[in-house]
Amino acid sequence: MSLIFKSKHTGKCKICRLESPLISNYLGVCIRCIRKDPEESLKVVLNSHEKARAQYKLPPQPCKTQNGIKCNICSNECVMSDGDVSFCGLRWVENGQLKSYVDDNKALLYYYLDPHVTNCCSAWFCPAGTGVGYPRYAYVKGPEYNYYNLAIFFYGCNFDCLFCQNYSHKRFEEAQVVTIKELIHMTLSNTRISCWCFFGGSPEPQLPFAINASKRVLEHLHAERILRICFEWNGCGNKALVDEAGKLSLKTGGNIKFDLKAYSNSLSIALSGVSNRRAFENFEFLYNRFYMERPNLPFLTATTLLVPGYVDSEEVEGIAMFLADLNPEIPYSLLVFHPNYLMRDLPVTPIEQVVECYRVAKSHLKNVHIGNLHLIGFYSMEDFENVYGRSN
Repeated sequence: MSLIFKSKHTGKCKICRLESPLISNYLGVCIRCIRKDPEESLKVVLNSHEKARAQYKLPPQPCKTQNGIKCNICSNECVMSDGDVSFCGLRWVENGQLKSYVDDNKALLYYYLDPHVTNCCSAWFCPAGTGVGYPRYAYVKGPEYNYYNLAIFFYGCNFDCLFCQNYSHKRFEEAQVVTIKELIHMTLSNTRISCWCFFGGSPEPQLPFAINASKRVLEHLHAERILRICFEWNGCGNKALVDEAGKLSLKTGGNIKFDLKAYSNSLSIALSGVSNRRAFENFEFLYNRFYMERPNLPFLTATTLLVPGYVDSEEVEGIAMFLADLNPEIPYSLLVFHPNYLMRDLPVTPIEQVVECYRVAKSHLKNVHIGNLHLIGFYSMEDFENVYGRSN
């Protein structure tokens, strides 16, 4: 298979004037400038974020109004006065009081049945995909065919990824108000639902609901019923809420998927509008709290989307080394990028980038997987490794 990358698109960096098919014109800067001149680069990219958010009437950056009311749900910790809106768009201040579309009993979301084995980033090692943990955490010894994940998609996000694969979460006008009672009824009426997965958007802005709903549904299940609670998030939530979510996933055989978007803080801000330092802090916190209580059924996993020309082997190696310092057995998934939202001018991740990132991750970690392989012409990890080797 050829490694030659071809693209008709050419982007141009507004700082160094470099032209390349791996530079997004919407982002406006190249990875080299983001690393070498982050201050100047972020002026450009934050302007891009401001334009992107304006169409949804969202603030350009997390509010930090002096003497305002602080929201502690996520790491943005917005401080708002009358008329201000939170970065996620779900909360605002009116007449000196913090208001919200959501609380711990109602949420803005939609849900659907996703047949196992799903395209979940954990399916290559979790009970639903492999039967590991049977009979305590899985219904069968192998893949749970004919069972379902109840996929719970939250509106709103504490990040602003310009490449977002699920940017419909910004369209609050389409959202339905869903209660805990509705989710419980759905789950109790279908015994083939074997896990819940909260995603979005991202669960952080609505974690109080997710935690309360999970606790309530578990109270209603009979002893033989398996219902794994999983979270797929950016990881930048309030630590106390993250702790509660961790307890639920650990107890039920679920797992928590951290989308570690970048290792360098400047690249995280460039791509997602905000810092992701809290994600690394929360990952380490949960690892130290819970991981060794269930080492044979991984409780934590990390994923990284290989954004062409930006999330390269340097970023992946930083993340892989962070994970390996905790435990080289932690599962890590690299995801092939598909153009979406405002970075549609980039191609699918070039295969050269995928191979290089995979090899550098494997040099630090024992369990590395690649998702969306079909986008670069492979049907399985076995096919990929047969071409590029199982060793470094």
